[in-house]
Amino acid sequence: DFYAKLCIALKEASETEYWLEILYETDYISKDHFENINADCTELLKLLYAEKDLKEKIKRLVIE
Repeated sequence: DFYAKLCIALKEASETEYWLEILYETDYISKDHFENINADCTELLKLLYAEKDLKEKIKRLVIE
């Protein structure tokens, strides 16, 4: 099911964002690397959340 995989992707992207912050705070990655990778991660999360919201709206319309 696409919706289930979308939820898994959101969870994984959120976890990636968490670990990126840990890596940066412990000086394992530089500020430049963190900012570049984190920007990509943030953009991915925005896309996934937008898709999830759209799927939930469609799901509600089908049920009603």
